[in-house]
Amino acid sequence: MFPFLHPHGLRISVDKMATPSNPINPSVIPANWFDPARVLSSADLTGHAIADQLIAAGMAGTFSAEKSKLFATLGRSIANRTAPVHAAFIPGRIELLGKHTDYCGGRSLLCTVDRGFCMTATPRNDGVIRILDAAKNHAIDFDAHAEHKHPPGHWGGYAQAVVRRLANNFKSAGKLGADIAFISDLPPAAGLSSSSALIIGLIVMLARTNNLASTAAWQKNLRTTEDIAAYAGCIENGGSFGDLPGDRGVGTFGGSQDHTAILCCRTGQISQFRFGPVTREADVIFPGGVKLAVLLSGVVAEKTGAAMAEYNAVSLRARKLVELWNYANDSHLHYLAQVVETPANVEKLTALLNRLPHPERDSLTLRLEQFLQESTQIIPAAAIAIKAADWPLLGELTSKSHGLAVTHLLNQVPATIALQQSAMQSGALAASAFGAGFGGSVWAIFPADLDVALPPGSFVTEPSIPMTVLGR
Repeated sequence: MFPFLHPHGLRISVDKMATPSNPINPSVIPANWFDPARVLSSADLTGHAIADQLIAAGMAGTFSAEKSKLFATLGRSIANRTAPVHAAFIPGRIELLGKHTDYCGGRSLLCTVDRGFCMTATPRNDGVIRILDAAKNHAIDFDAHAEHKHPPGHWGGYAQAVVRRLANNFKSAGKLGADIAFISDLPPAAGLSSSSALIIGLIVMLARTNNLASTAAWQKNLRTTEDIAAYAGCIENGGSFGDLPGDRGVGTFGGSQDHTAILCCRTGQISQFRFGPVTREADVIFPGGVKLAVLLSGVVAEKTGAAMAEYNAVSLRARKLVELWNYANDSHLHYLAQVVETPANVEKLTALLNRLPHPERDSLTLRLEQFLQESTQIIPAAAIAIKAADWPLLGELTSKSHGLAVTHLLNQVPATIALQQSAMQSGALAASAFGAGFGGSVWAIFPADLDVALPPGSFVTEPSIPMTVLGR
């Protein structure tokens, strides 16, 4: 137990929220997600069916009308006008709190946004997977067993990872085939998980068009929504999941926070999850009287090239802490959260760190301090603050989290540091940079009636719907 001391003397403990010993039950996979009979016609994509279904799922009317226009664009790209059309909306996400905690087995506080990917698919039986970026009218044909060269950061690299992994994990389904098209109103490389949203959409579209959910391997390993989220994370980081062997992924050493938010968050709510395994701990209704804004810094937050090395370095520091513990204790723990689950263990790990040479000791100590404060103190207290609409407390907690990213994770750039400060000076109740870092965006909560000039490309959103499959 790691209690958080409120600055005004109120002591808030983790046990006031659901904990791993008393988690919220895993989510049953919605029956329509992988029902091959739930489809649309190409004509449905240009009518009112899309907006009506998104509104029924909980999306506001203004946002659903915008998505309806995007699906109409996809409808015009479909070559086989008589084929059944599989369709889904896959949102981006905001990590309110949980900076680099998920792959450590820690906590995150998450919600989705009203922007994301609109995606369609029609089946084909010739073993070809063709994926079209409808906004650029650029298509790529994929073969699961052939390598394709893509520029760093290009969506084709993520698509190739999905195609390769599904083909290897579900061989009994035969050679995969589909015509898939997507279009997105999610700012790319802005920290809103556009790459994870693309990965999830491709998993769902290929599973639906090739009936992967009927295979024994799928039914054994992917039983809950949380399972699918964790598996999607493993496709990205290359890890194995259950009996489904991994491969090289896309090269990043991340977790499944983004995928969990996209699949498991609930409309109008902020959700608290713990990872390793994915466990829902709390859902908090987003209070009225405020608005949630995403402020774009203008600095891209890509996970490729030098940026990938910087991102992975933060992950590797956490991995080094676990390796240090395992070596000293002849243990085989996987997550930093397992190592620090008791105060006694924290003291032992700190003693081990004090034996290291000066530069390494300081670097790993900062990483440990950030994880402990973010996952065991700040996040549970922040969930309580949101539920109570205690904006002064939430503002202090999120500013602390943002500061730890600056001083301990070392993953912020001048633009995101200045943007968070500017938001708070402009009247934000709470604000923080989010995502992998090294660019991206800042989220901010403002009073609903406060008129604020937002940076170019920024937008006001609300905790929106999770991934939603459309069909009749």
